[in-house]
Amino acid sequence: MSIVKEFKEFAIKGNVMDLAVGVIIGGAFGKIVDSVVGDLIMPFIAWIMGGKLDFSGMFLVLGTIPEGTSRTLDALKKAQVPVFAYGSFLTILVNFIILAFIIFVMIKQVNRLKRSEPPAEPPASPPELAEEVLLLREIRDSLRK
Repeated sequence: MSIVKEFKEFAIKGNVMDLAVGVIIGGAFGKIVDSVVGDLIMPFIAWIMGGKLDFSGMFLVLGTIPEGTSRTLDALKKAQVPVFAYGSFLTILVNFIILAFIIFVMIKQVNRLKRSEPPAEPPASPPELAEEVLLLREIRDSLRK
């Protein structure tokens, strides 16, 4: 079997196509969730906390700052000063926790909806065989011996 034919069979299988569709929809869904977190939830949390909820300006300088360099994270990184930027990590961590909670609530709702569907009917049992058929089978089996 040629490698092209094998690849064609692999690529056309249902699982691969389902995975491709899932990745594409997941990417689009990720953008929606990022927008919900960044544009709807984080500003509301920042408002409740009385200010900006962006910790990215929090850092520790681990080296000497060249003269004339401003004390912003971007300027220090551009000047190649070693910086322990724990604030960026905190911002990403808060975003992750909010995102994980949103996904948890969504999955919980989907599972609740799935449970509310009535269970499928069990398959019907095969009809009982007539007495004549059973007798004929017994005769056939005894003749084989």
